[in-house]
Amino acid sequence: MSGFVSFVSSGPGDPELLTLKAADRLRHADVVLYDDLSAGPILDFARPEADLISVGKRAGRASPRQDHVSRLLADHAQAGSRVVRLKSGDAGLFGRLEEEIMVLRAAGIAFEIIPGVTAPTAAAAAAGIPLTRRIAARRVQFVTGHDVTGALPEGLNWAALADAAAVTAVFMARGTFPDLAEQLIAHGLPPETPALLAQGVSTPAEMMHRDSVGGLADSLRGGRPDNAPTLILYGALSE
Repeated sequence: MSGFVSFVSSGPGDPELLTLKAADRLRHADVVLYDDLSAGPILDFARPEADLISVGKRAGRASPRQDHVSRLLADHAQAGSRVVRLKSGDAGLFGRLEEEIMVLRAAGIAFEIIPGVTAPTAAAAAAGIPLTRRIAARRVQFVTGHDVTGALPEGLNWAALADAAAVTAVFMARGTFPDLAEQLIAHGLPPETPALLAQGVSTPAEMMHRDSVGGLADSLRGGRPDNAPTLILYGALSE
């Protein structure tokens, strides 16, 4: 008899930000496949008998292939296990969720998706700012800072991203932000536009740095690689 897969969003790192449903699925799982950013105290919610399998991907480190991770999900579910695929932040945001769902659907395996607190909402809360402002910030937009090669993605909507009246959240942004900022400024974004670098949000290693888009790009250009989870917000941020 086939098992069941729960894609569980672990939030940005603080176990107190887990939803009740996420904690329940962890408590009842037979197998937990978890990302690096979902490790630590969040795994304490899993029952002692559960098999915990690390399948995390981090820039610059050896990582399991995506097809291997998807196959593990299907294999454990087909063996009748209750499987939790634990993803950091919200599972539907830049987390390769689609690839894993496609494998489960092809195998006829039932699944559910449990949403969670996103890194941008957690970062804004930690910084004491809203993501939207009634008049000044007319929308929020999320974009990834790099593609599968680690470079700045192609085909970005520069007119939208250079809109200073929006709040833009750039995931996995540290390495490519200087190049991104150069393009943003070239497409009309004022270099003095407020920016916030958020690292290790909601964890003991949390660090917030306020700057301008131009200033932050200058400070990151030529800097040493840093694998810490980093998010950058810029645009109509309140003081």
